[in-house]
Amino acid sequence: MPDNPYLLLTPGPLSTSKAVKAAMLRDWCTWDDEYNAVVRSLREELVALATSAPGYTSVLMQGSGTFCVESVIGTALPRDGKLLVVANGVYGQRIAAIARTLGIAYTVLDCGETGRPEPAALAQILANDARISHVAAVHCETTTGMLNPVAALGAEVKAAGRVYIVDAMSSFGGIPLDQAAMGADFLISSANKCIQGVPGFGFVVARREALEACAGQARSLSLDLYDQWRVMEEKGGKWRFTSPTHVVRAFATALEELAVEGGVAARHARYVANQRLLTAGMQELGFATLLPAAFHSPVITAFCSPTAPGYRFEDFYAALKAKGFVIYPGKVTDHDTFRIGTIGTVCPADIERLLAAVRESVNW
Repeated sequence: MPDNPYLLLTPGPLSTSKAVKAAMLRDWCTWDDEYNAVVRSLREELVALATSAPGYTSVLMQGSGTFCVESVIGTALPRDGKLLVVANGVYGQRIAAIARTLGIAYTVLDCGETGRPEPAALAQILANDARISHVAAVHCETTTGMLNPVAALGAEVKAAGRVYIVDAMSSFGGIPLDQAAMGADFLISSANKCIQGVPGFGFVVARREALEACAGQARSLSLDLYDQWRVMEEKGGKWRFTSPTHVVRAFATALEELAVEGGVAARHARYVANQRLLTAGMQELGFATLLPAAFHSPVITAFCSPTAPGYRFEDFYAALKAKGFVIYPGKVTDHDTFRIGTIGTVCPADIERLLAAVRESVNW
């Protein structure tokens, strides 16, 4: 039986290399300095990937990417703060749900699931509401595959003197970015996305002064981002509570593989080649994309479901899975879609094989 009976064409968890999986075969002690040295190195490498500007630091947090987002929202917002969420999909709306659950005052700039946020609209809201202290936006909204103009939004946030939070969950490590240039005070991502590790923890790269200002503000014990950072700083890589040791070591291997591939620019080029080949091939087979090409990210693409009476996503999914490919259902409210990811250990040859499998499976 092969190591993996199918290729994951999803936005994460995604298909990983044998070396990343093999890294989890060894056990580690959370108190041992050899392990904590790995943590220290990871934190430094993540900052270097985010920006070359001085004054930034990073902190790792157990759990899924959403845990990390909640840790930032619940720690960065003071009791009298107000959050503006720029939303055009499920993950922007999830940030609003986090604020609502935590009792944080918030408002939403809702662009619709297929609309792209306009910096001018953001600037107007900030000008009209002095209570807004923080703004949060999603870089790659995987509901549709939309790549949002986070740098242009950040320019308006900084011009208005607010704190800027960017959910870079599905872009960090796979799309070139400069945190300092985009004005992001907090940049959030996860181990199992474009770095091509496995699920189990996420991370935040933060402007040090912005993070230091969060002391005592957390609304959660385990998701206290400031205290997690403080302990890692003071104890040389130690986590406050049990860390996901196997996942951390796998992530270290994934970062090594990123460097070998040629860094973020080279990985981005591979992802772009995958996505362009996918969309061209699917369009030749009669599948339309939900978004215009100019809005696409190289991470995941939403396709409109066929209107043929014989089409059922469940059958299409099962047929592709039997041929070695797992795709993703749609999440858009007003359109019937499905999605195909193009990140992970996936190359253009894999996309060619997928397109052949799709061609064989179109029988409605």
